[in-house]
Amino acid sequence: MRLRRNLTFRAGIRHEFTTGWNEVAGRASNYIADAQSVLLTDPRVGPTTFTKNNGKRLLGPRVALAWDPAGNGKTAIRAGFGIYYTLIDNLAFLLNSLPPYNGSVTFTGSLFSFLPITHGVQPPPACGPVAPARCSIFAPQGVEAAAKTPTVNEWNFTLEQQLGPTMAVRAGYAGSFGYHGLLSVDPNTIAAQVCASPTGCAAGGISTTPTTVRQNTRHVPVGMRPNPYLSAGFFWYTEGNSSYNALQLELLRRLSRGLQFRANYTWSKNLDLNSGLTGAQAQNQPQMVMDRNDLRRDWGPSALTPSHQASISAHYELPFGKGNKIISGWQLNGIATLLSGFPFTPQIGTNRSGDGNTRNPDRPSLKPSFSGPVLLGKQTQWFDPNAFILPEVGTWGNLGRGTLRGPGLVEVDLSLFKNIVVSEKTNVQFRTEFFNAFNHTNFGIPNPIVFSGGAINPSAGLITATATTARQIQFGLKLLF
Repeated sequence: MRLRRNLTFRAGIRHEFTTGWNEVAGRASNYIADAQSVLLTDPRVGPTTFTKNNGKRLLGPRVALAWDPAGNGKTAIRAGFGIYYTLIDNLAFLLNSLPPYNGSVTFTGSLFSFLPITHGVQPPPACGPVAPARCSIFAPQGVEAAAKTPTVNEWNFTLEQQLGPTMAVRAGYAGSFGYHGLLSVDPNTIAAQVCASPTGCAAGGISTTPTTVRQNTRHVPVGMRPNPYLSAGFFWYTEGNSSYNALQLELLRRLSRGLQFRANYTWSKNLDLNSGLTGAQAQNQPQMVMDRNDLRRDWGPSALTPSHQASISAHYELPFGKGNKIISGWQLNGIATLLSGFPFTPQIGTNRSGDGNTRNPDRPSLKPSFSGPVLLGKQTQWFDPNAFILPEVGTWGNLGRGTLRGPGLVEVDLSLFKNIVVSEKTNVQFRTEFFNAFNHTNFGIPNPIVFSGGAINPSAGLITATATTARQIQFGLKLLF
């Protein structure tokens, strides 16, 4: 809609919906909880995974504004807002190992008593108050039975200015807020409590070495899992929030006299509760939330985004030898990438709290007497593990999630092309490409495990891998016709 000659407004709405996660033969299996939020021992089996489909009416409005204040086509101010959804339609990772058809079992006792395993023969039934002596402790996993749809509200504001016939500059702000995001949660862990007794409380959960904590201490009480007939769980719950705010700058030169380039820089702050839903997605933080009943303790920097990132790309057609097929036709290209360090989370490496979370998201505490720099910046010891202490058994440490930063990244890729005209419709291109041309060493994430067996881990902070390869050079010949 053109409101004025130099002002345009657009609005629209997108409707999405999903029929849920269904199984044609009615064999969709998923664990559900009772009224006290305790997982039932036997999963619910039916035509659909969800007990309620919350993705039937997903209305996503979009609005956008473009304004040329001077009316000369050299200045543009743009703004926009939209609501976007992520349909939960890829759940095989969590739903393909559930009883009664494909359950993951934890055996107790001698393994040989369960051998041989015969194809088509089901494992022993789940354990319970009236289960036979030979029974199975299943490892529950799944997705929230009445999952909501992950949603993100996004907005942006951009100012663009032409500097000349070939140059332009752009400055913008981009922001978003997400809710109903996926979190990796173990719902079969022991819930924490605050000690109300003046004489202290027994803490340690399922730990074999319980202790006594002081009054008003948040702790994991001694006891068994909410459902003792199931082992540790792995579920996706739609309880996550996220926040993103960024300043974006860009300088652009269009192709002129054989030269074009583009340079951009982003300064951002990205916060969430859980970035890496699996260990393969983000190795710089635990895949599970630490305290499932106090999610605010996991609100921190996203594992996926550095604070500063810049890139410069350029293309230059070398200006010599025009008219000479041998000397002319050379072009030089380059891309430079610069990133600040990704956040990472120091961890204890064991289930110190005793809540039963076998994926060990427990974090240490900061040592009050430590006064030196925490980040040492060395490949052999990126951070000083002496800055941390173990929390009391049955409690979590006070260190926040994503509080330290890993190594940054600098990489320059170059290429040299030679274009040879063979005929009107045929060209040959010779290519020489240099990846990490200056052979800069970009370190990976340091070992985040601070303690081992109650003592400082000798390899805490050690970096054993690189984030990029060493310099690589390749040659190629391409025929274009």
